[in-house]
Amino acid sequence: MGGKGGAAIALANPVLLAIADDTAIRRIASNGVPGTPMPAFAQSAGGMLTETQIDALVRGIRAWAKPNALSGQTPPPYTAATPGDPQRGAAVYRTYCSACHGADGRGGSKASSIVNGSYLALVSDGELRTIVIAGRPDLGSPDWRSDVEGRPMSTQEVSDVVAWLSSQRPQFPGQPYSVSSMNRPKENLNER
Repeated sequence: MGGKGGAAIALANPVLLAIADDTAIRRIASNGVPGTPMPAFAQSAGGMLTETQIDALVRGIRAWAKPNALSGQTPPPYTAATPGDPQRGAAVYRTYCSACHGADGRGGSKASSIVNGSYLALVSDGELRTIVIAGRPDLGSPDWRSDVEGRPMSTQEVSDVVAWLSSQRPQFPGQPYSVSSMNRPKENLNER
């Protein structure tokens, strides 16, 4: 209700609404985000909603925006103009994220793992960027301005830390089979 809560970033997050324009909101609502749990809702993309209904969703989401929420600060853009560098991103991670997520990203005293393979398999690089910029206040995660007091992340630092996070994504996510289960004799189904 009210665009708050849920498994993903809150739609009423004021920073999200400051960086995502109507076109971005419409694109995601219409087409979903391939490779993630966000489905397409537009009929033109296999969903159930008409273009008029998608327009109503965009207007409704936009109504939650708070024009003065950023106190005159300019956030990094919603999409990256240039790719990030994972090596620089490791240093950015240590500066801005490790105090909560731990030195290696596997969780710390204030926050859980940010490099969990299952999580990274479900989240796109665009969503990672959005979370780094907008934060997850519902989970206690600050936005790009608040990780290090008085030192907001630059656009390049956001791109670099997203590149580092993306580089942590396993090729084959999920729990691997243990060596012992792979060495067990195979059951012969014909013997039943």
